[in-house]
Amino acid sequence: MGTYVKKGDRIKGERIQCEARKISDPIPIPKSGRHKSQQIILRNNAECEIKKEPKHLAKND
Repeated sequence: MGTYVKKGDRIKGERIQCEARKISDPIPIPKSGRHKSQQIILRNNAECEIKKEPKHLAKND
């Protein structure tokens, strides 16, 4: 399993666990239609790990 460290790298998952020294307040952001989501920003030594893979993404391995 690789670790993504470059600007713009993304991870997707059904459940993602994150750790950071500083976390911003949640910001509501619009998604499609009535669906809303929240965004937070992790700062200072931030790290995330996928705890559950999304069901809808096809496995290419």
